[in-house]
Amino acid sequence: MKLIEPNTDLTQLNALALAYMGDSVLDMYIRYYLIAQGKVRPHRLHVEATRFVSAKAQAKVVYSLLDEEFFTTEEEAVLKRGRNAKSGSIPKNTDANTYRYSTGFEAVLGYLYLQGENARLDQVMEKVVAILDEK
Repeated sequence: MKLIEPNTDLTQLNALALAYMGDSVLDMYIRYYLIAQGKVRPHRLHVEATRFVSAKAQAKVVYSLLDEEFFTTEEEAVLKRGRNAKSGSIPKNTDANTYRYSTGFEAVLGYLYLQGENARLDQVMEKVVAILDEK
């Protein structure tokens, strides 16, 4: 799915660049998950996806995964880099701490994707769905 080989060391990327990639990765996984469940109405897809991709939902996932010590040492370091990164603005519908943790989580997803750690990315996303899709 990558069109070109990177001309930079991906391990040294800015945490916000990792989060930028991770946001798309999360969105893609969640869209696939919802469509695979047979949900195909556009408005319904949007409403359902919001339960998974909102800053509040991502922060909930991070807290849960930190509690169970799910992240590797390397992933936790990326999470902290993303959490501590200075972003330009914080959305109106969330508080700063929640937004920071969601940015850290997206940085981890971006990192795993760019490193080609697809099996680990699948494991993380399975946990995301398990945590957020409680019925």
